[in-house]
Amino acid sequence: MPDLLQIGGITDDMRDRLAARFTIHQASGDYPAEAITHIVTNGHDGVPADILAACTNAKMAASYGVGYDAIDTDACVARNVIVTHTPDVLNAEVASTTILLMLASFRNFLSDEAHARSGNWEANGNAPLSRSADNRRVGILGMGRIGQAIADKLKAFDAEIHYHTRSPKDVPYTYHDTLVGMAQAVEVLICITPGGPATEHLVNADVMEALGPEGTLINVSRGSVVDEVAMVAALQSGKLGYAALDVFEAEPKIPDALKTMSNVVLLPHVGSATHETRAAMGSLVVDNVLSHLDTGRVLTPVPECVHLNG
Repeated sequence: MPDLLQIGGITDDMRDRLAARFTIHQASGDYPAEAITHIVTNGHDGVPADILAACTNAKMAASYGVGYDAIDTDACVARNVIVTHTPDVLNAEVASTTILLMLASFRNFLSDEAHARSGNWEANGNAPLSRSADNRRVGILGMGRIGQAIADKLKAFDAEIHYHTRSPKDVPYTYHDTLVGMAQAVEVLICITPGGPATEHLVNADVMEALGPEGTLINVSRGSVVDEVAMVAALQSGKLGYAALDVFEAEPKIPDALKTMSNVVLLPHVGSATHETRAAMGSLVVDNVLSHLDTGRVLTPVPECVHLNG
């Protein structure tokens, strides 16, 4: 059987399906690098440069996740290594997590839940009033598949949708050609753009100041998209009102300052972390690998590798 390199963890179902067709090797141990033809990884670990260089006969790398900024796609393309990811199957789940973060921030969920659980309601009376999440002006940074899924779910809250991308999309929302301009026009800024060098610190101090002292920043994309140091400073100074975050620059490390702020909601990168969605993602990873093994083609190549999908 051909040899497959596993980077990071996989589910039991993924392992069973792959083991029927491949000899699986762990990247954490000894493996026959020159024999490896297929690599299975994830969006966090990617494919380290030394592994890619060692696996001289690799033909594809299948990533478990929609984000693939931890994989050097240029190096892969140069080697004719096709890279796949798992789009679409997690759109709805990440959109639901976004709504969860928005509601938790606007309705003071964390403090109100603590107020009830601690006995403070009985001892000290009602909790302070919160903000309504209805009828808000919401800006979406990135109007791809997940961005559109978020916009669809926001319709239930009568949101006025704005968006910023490199060029206008065929969607019924208000387009802004600058991110600062959109931030000035909205009350909520949702980040759902890909990570990587092109978007690193795209949400900077100027954007956060434009969003303002009553503004809410939600990040469900990649931690690198937001300048974390500038965000902490903006929250501390009051130039930015609120933040609700699922991703961070140095995961799993979260800045201590964010943990102490009552105007910040924190999640441990769980945007797609449900049994159902992760099962669908794992299934698509294996489907990509088996399709490549059997036909030389894959189901969901990343955009940079579409031309390799012959």
